[in-house]
Order: sequence, then C-alpha cells, then structure tokens
Amino acid sequence: MPRRKQIQKREILPDPEYGSVMLSKFINAVMISGKKSIAESIVYGALGLIKEKLPNEDPVSVFNTAIDNVKPLLQVKSRRVGGATYQVPVEIAPATRTAIAFRWLIEFSRKRGEKTMRERLAGELMDAYSKQGTTIKRKDDTHRMAEANKAFAHFRF
Repeated sequence: MPRRKQIQKREILPDPEYGSVMLSKFINAVMISGKKSIAESIVYGALGLIKEKLPNEDPVSVFNTAIDNVKPLLQVKSRRVGGATYQVPVEIAPATRTAIAFRWLIEFSRKRGEKTMRERLAGELMDAYSKQGTTIKRKDDTHRMAEANKAFAHFRF
C-alpha cells in the first residue's frame, strides 16, 4: 500500500462479443499464462452451450445471475486476541465479492468431470444459475461459518 496517493483502478474494456465489462473481467480470470484467445474461446463456447441448453434465456443474463448467486456477503478472518484465535465474521467489499465468485466458479468448474473446459464451465454456470452445485455450497458454508461465529463480531478490526 502506497503512503502518498491512492492507486487508480484500471479501466477494463467491455468484451467485443457481448459488450459486458463483467464478462471481460471473467475472461481475464479464466486466462492462464497470458493466453487470452484460449480463455475467450472457453468462455464464449460455454455461453454458446448455455444458449443451446436454455434456449429462451439470454446467456449473458444467465452468467450475471449465476455470479450474483455465488457472491458471498460475509467471510471469517482469523483475529488473535490475548493468546486465543477467533474467527471473526467480516463483510466483504463489492469488488472482492465478484473476485471471489469468479475464483470459486473457475476452481470448481476445473474439478468437474465433463470432457472439455467449455462444458465444465457451462455446467457450473447453469448450476449456479439454478442455485445448486459446489459453488453455491461453498457460499453457504462460508455464510454458515460467519453465522456460527457472529458472537465474536465485536472483535472486528
């Protein structure tokens, strides 16, 4: 963290196909080793599969709803007070919520059993859209942990 001035957030351009900034950020999150064209083909292919399987739904709206369903509101952070470590529930900033949602979706789609990454990502997005699957389970577990430890909320920092 710099002492002098605030770091400016970079402006991310919307993706060329759908014109969505959120989708562009997600493509950047999927990207490995700077191979953006491969990441774009994976994400656009997954959106194409979603369009095939849910013909009366817009794939970008399915994507946005899935992200909103996965975003966690609270998380627990370890706080050491007088020799004891407490799990303190803390609210998450909006930008961090989306970053965590992206991370979880990508992580659990990579662990799925389908053959190609497009199919895995499409399956995970559709599961998140319908509020089921491993990403929603992770969100619920995080919220449950924060709820169980809300007695330590006064240790917030």
